[in-house]
This record gives sequence, structure tokens and C-alpha cells, in this order.
Amino acid sequence: MKALEELKKHLKPGQVYRRSGLTQWSNAVDRHLKQLVEEKTLQKLSQGLYYYPVKASFGSVPPEDEKLVRAFLKSSEFLLNSPNLYNSLGVGTTQLYNKKVVYNHKRHGLFMLGGKVFDFRLKHKFPKDLSREFLFVDLLNNLNELAEEREDVLRKIKEKVLEEPEAQMKRAVNAYAGERAKTLFFQWMSEESLAHV
Repeated sequence: MKALEELKKHLKPGQVYRRSGLTQWSNAVDRHLKQLVEEKTLQKLSQGLYYYPVKASFGSVPPEDEKLVRAFLKSSEFLLNSPNLYNSLGVGTTQLYNKKVVYNHKRHGLFMLGGKVFDFRLKHKFPKDLSREFLFVDLLNNLNELAEEREDVLRKIKEKVLEEPEAQMKRAVNAYAGERAKTLFFQWMSEESLAHV
């Protein structure tokens, strides 16, 4: 019992823990984890991943996506994105998607963490933070996955992209766009400059 209490001293509400990270404070980590889950101090999120829930008046607050993904990857080198964010660009996308996309250097595939679906995608390069320019590039890269009518969306993307600061858009396209998206963007740019000749 004393060993379990000792382990509890290191746990903080709102944090996500990996089993392997708790071995430094417990000499019987599996037994202790089982006890902590039974007494509802911890919730099991997936294999080897646990959450210390924050209690609120309406029940337990779910873990933050950032903390969940950081613990799962054992890394803070990732970018969390959602196709729902495309709706903020004003290009006619209105669908709501029930998944988060995680660009990272370690994992690939769909994983269920804490009852949510995360789509992990291996990428060599991605920005530290989401920007409007990156969202446009990402939308172009993932156009095939959209539920909307692609031609309509593409026409609106073109209009909006050409309104963005050119230098910033070029930087984002050169850094993060796939070949198809790059070709489209530079084609739009040259059409635009020809129209102003």
C-alpha cells in the first residue's frame, strides 16, 4: 500500500502517462496500474497509455489531444490538424470529420486513443504551428479525401489563395506542398501575372 501511495505522489490530474514512464516510481507497475484503474485514479486510454482525469462538476474532463499524442509518440515533434479547420478558409467546405490528423516522424496509421480516432501520417516536414497558408497547402494536398464537390472547392481555393500574401504562400507551398499542389499553385500564379500584363 505504501508503494502505491508513493507512486500516486508523482501523478498529476490532467496528465497522460505511459506505462514505461511510471516504472521509475514503482517496482510493481502492472499491479499498481491495475489498482489505480480499479479505484478510478487513472483511466486506461489504450495499450500502455493512462490518464489521470481532472474532475469537473459534470464529470471527468477528457485529456487534451496534445498531451495524448505527446505521450503516445514519446515526442513533441508533431503537428495536430483536423479537416474541420478547412471550413475556416471560406472555400465552401462544410463537412465535419470525426478524426484528427497527426503529422509526425514516427508513426503511421489510424489509432484509437482515449475514445478518439487519430490519423497518424509520416511526414518529413511540417510547421511547428498551424497557419492559414499551411491549411491551404494541406487542403490542396488532401483534396481527394474531401466529401465536397472538388471542382467547386478548387475554384474557391484558387480565388482565396490569390488573395493571400504571395511571399508567405510561396514559402508554404515550397516547403509543404506535394507535386500536384505545387503545380496547381504555380499555374495559378502565372495565370494571375499574365492577367495583369
